[in-house]
Amino acid sequence: MNIHPYFKLDPFILKTAEQALEEVTPSFARIDSVTAYNQQKMQAAFSHAGISESHFVGSTGYGYGDRGRDALDEVYAFALGAEDALVRHNFVCGTHALTVALFGVLRPGDTMLSVTGLPYDTLQSVIGLAGNGIGSLKEFGIHYEQVDLKEDGTPDYPEIEKRIHPGLKMVYIQRSRGYSLRPSLFVEDIEKLVKLAREKAPEAIVMVDNCYGEFVQTREPLEVGADLMAGSLIKNPGGGIAPTGGYIAGRKELVEQCAYRLTTPGTGREVGATLGNNRELFMGAFHAPHVTGEALKTAVFTAALFRLLGYDVTPLPEQPRADIIQAVLLREEKALISFCKGIQKGAPVDSFVVPEPADMPGYDSKVIMAAGAFTLGASIELSADAPLREPYAAWMQGGLNFHSGSLGAMLAAQSMLEDGILKK
Repeated sequence: MNIHPYFKLDPFILKTAEQALEEVTPSFARIDSVTAYNQQKMQAAFSHAGISESHFVGSTGYGYGDRGRDALDEVYAFALGAEDALVRHNFVCGTHALTVALFGVLRPGDTMLSVTGLPYDTLQSVIGLAGNGIGSLKEFGIHYEQVDLKEDGTPDYPEIEKRIHPGLKMVYIQRSRGYSLRPSLFVEDIEKLVKLAREKAPEAIVMVDNCYGEFVQTREPLEVGADLMAGSLIKNPGGGIAPTGGYIAGRKELVEQCAYRLTTPGTGREVGATLGNNRELFMGAFHAPHVTGEALKTAVFTAALFRLLGYDVTPLPEQPRADIIQAVLLREEKALISFCKGIQKGAPVDSFVVPEPADMPGYDSKVIMAAGAFTLGASIELSADAPLREPYAAWMQGGLNFHSGSLGAMLAAQSMLEDGILKK
């Protein structure tokens, strides 16, 4: 690797990195192919919506007649294979977008069935499985059921088939692994779940938490029959430029219901000032396929590097990817902390900060996070985080470009070498 001498990297780390880069050449070729397809699709989305400079003008107050806001919805709908989309800077996080979608389409007495086991930590409070339950689905009389994953972390299709029944309101799918080691779901896996739902409960809404999965494959869940999905703009679809926000996309009537939940019944998507955010949101969308590809390359390289250094990784470097997350099983607390320290040193912002474990809202154990990002908490920028609990795995994601992302991975290895955890 052509590394300039601005960072202290042991020759052992550099040599191992060279070997890792040689190993991942075929994987990089696959990623480039998907990126090229998705970038062309995004170009087509902009052309289809007729984007012009006038769409970048912000609005204030009620935001009536904001052309840019409406055109941005059209761009995302096209790029995500949706009938309609709701893209707003005032979705404060991915969990907020998911929450608006759930409350938008579920009513008291309805039942949602999660077919991918227990959802991500922060959504458990939304459902009413954790926290004080105030404002949760449970408090509003919405019932929750789940089908646990099999021991290998894959969906239990026979059990799912038994549990889906006529009258069920929602089949809920979490695409990404979250803080678990189960495999993330490919669009093909989601397609199989959709077919099961259609056979057993044709009227059920199939909803997908698509966080970390956008533009990783050439198809999105809505293109294989899912009805509704949501995600965060400070992950893949914001391209590292969107400063905040989220999206909901899917069937037109369902997105409309969600708009009424986001604002008010009757006004829905017709209100909501953009406050000058349009330009960044459009730019983020345009860059999203390429930046997602760079994050995937960073993940694949990190997997190859740390496997060569003797650690278990998932996914393996040669395996196809369903999201941008890379887990590195570091086996002990001090190794996890050291890894995150190194990732932080490779950040463009706050590289001098030393990350420490701390309590965080929505999590049941201390969490360590390495994230020196231009946008606070942006998972599409290089970051690594993990709860301090077994198996002491670091969940790494992001990388605005491969060159800086791969440097961050090498600095993580260097940190572990200097702390006496890695041995030459």
